[in-house]
Formats: sequence, C-alpha cells, structure tokens
Amino acid sequence: MEADPRQRILEATYACVARWGLSKTTVEDAARQAGLSRATVYRYFPGGRDELVDAVVSWQYMLFFGTLYDEVHGAGSLEEVLERGLIFARRQVLEHEVLQKVLQTEPEVLLPKLTVESNRTVGLISGFLVPYLQEHGLPEGLPVHEAADFLARMILSYISAPGRWDLTDPAEVRTLVRVELLPGVMGKTQIVDR
Repeated sequence: MEADPRQRILEATYACVARWGLSKTTVEDAARQAGLSRATVYRYFPGGRDELVDAVVSWQYMLFFGTLYDEVHGAGSLEEVLERGLIFARRQVLEHEVLQKVLQTEPEVLLPKLTVESNRTVGLISGFLVPYLQEHGLPEGLPVHEAADFLARMILSYISAPGRWDLTDPAEVRTLVRVELLPGVMGKTQIVDR
C-alpha cells in the first residue's frame, strides 16, 4: 500500500536532505522526489519550506521516541530504564546518517531547530519517566514532575556530550546512572563497584 501524500512528502524531503543537506533542499526538490506537484506539497505544508523541514524534524523525533519506548518497555526498574535508554539513544544519535551529515556540514541550520525541539524532547522524556519515578519512590517533598524534568535534562546532556562516560559500555552506563543521575534525584550517594 502506498503511503499517503503527506507521508510521501516527509519521506521525500528526508531523502533530499540526506542527498543535498538541509539548507539546499527546496520544496521543488521534495515535490519531485515524492512524485507530486509543488501545489500538492503546499496544500499539505502551506508554510512552505520552513514548515516542511519542521515537520520532517518532528517526524524523526516521533520515530526515535517510538523506538526508544520499544527499547525500554518492560524494564523492571528506573535504573534499567535509564541504562537501556542512554545506551540506545547515544547509539541512535551516532548512527543516524542524516543527523550526522547535517551536524558536520551545516550545524548552524540544524542546531536552532533542535533547540526549539528541546523543550518538546524534555517533555517526552519526562513524561515517560514519571510512572517509573512514582513506582521507585522519591524523597518526601520532591514533586515527581520536577524529578522527571531533572532526569530528562541530564539525559539529553549526556546523550549529546557524554564527557568521560562511554555510553556504549553497559558497565560505564550503570555507574553513571547510580553515581550521577539517581543521586541527583534521590539526594543520596549511591555506592557502586566499578
């Protein structure tokens, strides 16, 4: 079954960005790649190129979070959710060919879009963590949404710039979760054997 026109346009725009980059991709390119007219593209994206690019970024975000959910679904603890999620997310960022290409060739175009999406990303991660935080138990007086917001912001920070932590090594990630992430929420030192 052929994708609906809106989805075809998103996929075509993504293919164009992969080929030519973000700044060089036009509405005409996307229409040609999708096998549709420019008028059809504008019917679905009346804001033109900017709306189209924003829609592609949002589409990729939703794909990422759907896959992330599948990756951590069934985890038995908050620690396991954080460990699986960090390893998966870092790998996805590093292996996403289009994201890596655009970050290397035109970061000045992509980074503002990611910044705009960051509040949405924090909200998605935070919302996902809330049930695990409620189940795990929090120090008295610490609102669950504040704890989830803190963890979401820290997770994003580590995914984009892990510093001394090797997020491909499960033992390193386990230590990071128990030494830095959870103590930031739980307010106590976690002792972990390295």
